[in-house]
Amino acid sequence: MAPTSPSSSVEKAKQSLGQRLRELRKDAGLTGRALANLAGWHESKCSRIEHGTASPSDADLRAWAEHCGVSGQAEDLIAIARGIEGMYVEWRRLERSGLKRVQESVLPLWDRTQRFRIYSSWLIPGPLQTYGYIKALLEAAKNRRNLPDDVEDAAKVRVEKQRVLQEGNHRFAVILEESVLRYRLGDLSTMVGQLGHLLWAGALPSVSLGIIPQDADRSVLRPVEGFFLFDDEQANVELVSAHLTITQPHEVRMYAQTFSMLAEQAVYGAEARLLITSAINALE
Repeated sequence: MAPTSPSSSVEKAKQSLGQRLRELRKDAGLTGRALANLAGWHESKCSRIEHGTASPSDADLRAWAEHCGVSGQAEDLIAIARGIEGMYVEWRRLERSGLKRVQESVLPLWDRTQRFRIYSSWLIPGPLQTYGYIKALLEAAKNRRNLPDDVEDAAKVRVEKQRVLQEGNHRFAVILEESVLRYRLGDLSTMVGQLGHLLWAGALPSVSLGIIPQDADRSVLRPVEGFFLFDDEQANVELVSAHLTITQPHEVRMYAQTFSMLAEQAVYGAEARLLITSAINALE
């Protein structure tokens, strides 16, 4: 089964928090109206929070915990709510301090992840990109989103992140659609260099590279949105307008299952290298 709509992850997380708050209220023997009166809220506020249509503030959650007699749970509830807020982050908010800062922000996640599973349907993913390819991507993002020009510094950080390919106990399973090899990003020499680099990276002991041929039977599973899986803890999805972080265990499992299904459709080793060299030959 393919993952659900990315926005549903946030909605389900809000509903899950609302369900927990509803249970705390009921365990305290309070109606929604009674809790609202104690907290000094409009009586509809409890209902909106419990149904996930309103996001509670830190003060709201402290008041909720206090009036339900579970003040000790307030900080845990606040941490959950802040995590939900961070699940869906618009690019304009994420990139307001520049592209370099975005690249640096994921370094701790990359360092602690042991098992990377990456599926891409439109570009070579970050760990396998060349400096020229990275610059072409970041330059386009800068121009499209009207960002400060720190492309050079951001590209250097992204290249530095690639040390995890050959350092530590990191493993990478990467699945690409064959069409990724044909999409031009940058000039001709940039693309030829990138595909040649892909041949090199695919031969590393830490990397398993699979490519789904364009003529593969996609009856079981069509191409889906690109995603990164970090161990079994988190999935990241890049949308047109925002960056989505998925941490709900059942949804992370859906992405893991989807990755396994895509991996079964891919070719590896000599067959994958043949597809890459064919794409190189088509450029030269």
